[in-house]
Amino acid sequence: MVQTQKLAPRMIQSMEILQLPMLALQERIEQEMNENPLLEQQETEPAPEEGDLPPSADNRSEDEKELVVEDSGDNSDDFERLQNMVSELPNTFDDSFRRSSGRMQEEADRRHDLMANAQSRPESLNDFLLHQLAELDIDDDVERIAERIISTLDARDGGYLRTPLADLLPSDHTAENYEVAERALQVVQSLEPTGIAARSLSECLLMQLRPEFEHFEEMEKLISSHLEDLAANRLPQIQKATGYSIELIQTVRAELQILNPKPGAAFMETYVPNVTPDIILEQDENGEYKITLDDDRVPSLYISEYYRRRLQDQSCTEEEREYIKRKINSAQWLIESIEQRRSTLTKVAEAIVAHQKKFFDEGPEAIEPLKMQQIAEKVGVHVTTVSRAVNDKWMQTPRGIIPLHRLFVGGTQTDDGEDVAWDTIRLKLQELIDSEDKRDPLSDESLVKKLAEEGMTVARRTVTKYRKRMGIPSSRQRKDWSLAKK
Repeated sequence: MVQTQKLAPRMIQSMEILQLPMLALQERIEQEMNENPLLEQQETEPAPEEGDLPPSADNRSEDEKELVVEDSGDNSDDFERLQNMVSELPNTFDDSFRRSSGRMQEEADRRHDLMANAQSRPESLNDFLLHQLAELDIDDDVERIAERIISTLDARDGGYLRTPLADLLPSDHTAENYEVAERALQVVQSLEPTGIAARSLSECLLMQLRPEFEHFEEMEKLISSHLEDLAANRLPQIQKATGYSIELIQTVRAELQILNPKPGAAFMETYVPNVTPDIILEQDENGEYKITLDDDRVPSLYISEYYRRRLQDQSCTEEEREYIKRKINSAQWLIESIEQRRSTLTKVAEAIVAHQKKFFDEGPEAIEPLKMQQIAEKVGVHVTTVSRAVNDKWMQTPRGIIPLHRLFVGGTQTDDGEDVAWDTIRLKLQELIDSEDKRDPLSDESLVKKLAEEGMTVARRTVTKYRKRMGIPSSRQRKDWSLAKK
């Protein structure tokens, strides 16, 4: 005998609904309403048909009420009612009922709004170059190779030509064919943006130089022969090789900043997610934080009154009864899952805010170390439930809209045994580097010692890792050579 554990369909759906952010939840509800004609949306001011009562909570029968998850009870009555409905009839039928004309018009309006608000697709790098190429008066052979070159350029790579010209030609190409390819490359490189289709960083920058630049010759020399030394801040080596003063080298390096090392990146499509906060955090007049769920856009669902009456109609066929029963079952599961999401998300958010109160009062430097297991224990749920609850959820706070997972951070302990979040250590690290003597910048080992003086014991490799993640160069690269001899 083997003991196994299986998740009930209701539990699976509840976890799926819990994990959905606000926009995805709205889409899921719309999908369910399209697939289940028994689901209806509660209007703000329902207009009852003549002779019928509006489907409100007060005038529905006991079997017609929605399932509501309450913290104070175990919801046994609701589950018993659901079980009674489930056991009455079987579960199969062809989903062939027609939607009402009002529902169809509502769906059409929604689709129209989506189409009207959809962003147009931006012009790609390849399209931009091909449009310019089409305006040129060049030989057909050159144009064909130029089109092949353009097809290999990738905006995510900055628009560099990574494919050798020979690979764009037939295997039995001649020297004449190669000359045509070189002419085609020159044509592509003459297009906008300047520097496109370069085969290296130095070639890309040289293509952007103009004789009218004040230090044109010095810029050309540094790009051609000393680009790596510039990147590594080895200015004395450049001074020795060129005879330029440190001040001139720094001036030329500053002027090089106007050049674009990735000219094609401007055409890279950037994904900016639509962020809709699920939770609103506000302070009351006493300074206490209050949590509310921003779920006004989540419709209040109920089961169609028409189909409830139809189920009890004597003319209702057995096949119809099977269909209605199955759809009632599906609708009740969805309503229950949405209510469970609301309850769990509220409890998790309240526990997080209570733990991170100093963060909201004082700012990022006061954030406390926090693990999901701690919140799971406070709320009384499994840690995976907390993970699903905070996944892709956002909170609108007095400090802006932030993702919930941002409030979960690791940390270490000070010499006094006090917990310190890694975010606090990173802020301190930035502070030390900003205030260092640029004539003799702090090495990673020196930064470790400085942090230790603040009571923060951190390994050198950890300092190095966070420094790189923060985009801070090494001590050698941070050194200001113009100050070194002063």
